[in-house]
Amino acid sequence: MTKPQYSRLHKTYFRNGENHRGGADVSFADIVKVFGFRGIEVGKWVTREEQQIAANLFFDALCDLMDILQVPESVISLNGTLALAFGVGGRKHVSAHYDSSKRQLALAKNAGGGSLAHEWFHAFDHFISQRMFTRQQANQFATEMWLNDIEPMVAHPLNRRLERAFKAMLLDDTGNAPSDLVKHSVAADSLHKSFYFARPQELGARSFESMVQAHPIKNAFLVNGTTQSQEAKMGLYPQDQSLLHISQHLMEYFYFLGQALQHKYDSEQR
Repeated sequence: MTKPQYSRLHKTYFRNGENHRGGADVSFADIVKVFGFRGIEVGKWVTREEQQIAANLFFDALCDLMDILQVPESVISLNGTLALAFGVGGRKHVSAHYDSSKRQLALAKNAGGGSLAHEWFHAFDHFISQRMFTRQQANQFATEMWLNDIEPMVAHPLNRRLERAFKAMLLDDTGNAPSDLVKHSVAADSLHKSFYFARPQELGARSFESMVQAHPIKNAFLVNGTTQSQEAKMGLYPQDQSLLHISQHLMEYFYFLGQALQHKYDSEQR
């Protein structure tokens, strides 16, 4: 008798958030409808059972992210511009990725758990660049554009709040030198003879996922590995006071973004 094959998708991912589904199953179509995603692509080798498991995991994680950031569903889908993919065209040694040319966040079937927050921030970082700066450079990210001073920033209170978060991630307390996070990332790139960890968009995504994992709402499918992984031991994730400083500014930004969107919604309903 052939034993059933179980993938990492079948493991139990710890979470302590609200029971958003009420014990019911959801589909990927439900996720698209609830959050307003542009669409979702599922790989042809993903079984019906795997689709069901993944849809429930995605839904719980996205709801938890919404609760952590205190934002409405439209923020999670980046105002309907973001598409999802699951188990499609996997890349060797890559568990998840964000494709800026397609505006698509993709998780691998067997190795994507724990990477959702990281990739979501990449999508947000790309999306917000066209709202944070007077002109968007093709396939560039707000963190990169801000650090390299590529374009003038649009004057707006929310942009100024996000700028404070970028400063906390990328610069030291003086604002004139790289942060310890940047220094550790440069050292890791030097060790691996590459330019990856010190890229502004990667520094931003690792900072964001560290903030998410440190939040009282826990979801191991949403984020995992910012405290005990080898990368964490190398100082590639912010810790202690640095993490508190970054988290304060990021949480304030998303809180006020959520408030602004709620005010806009209330005004439109009057």
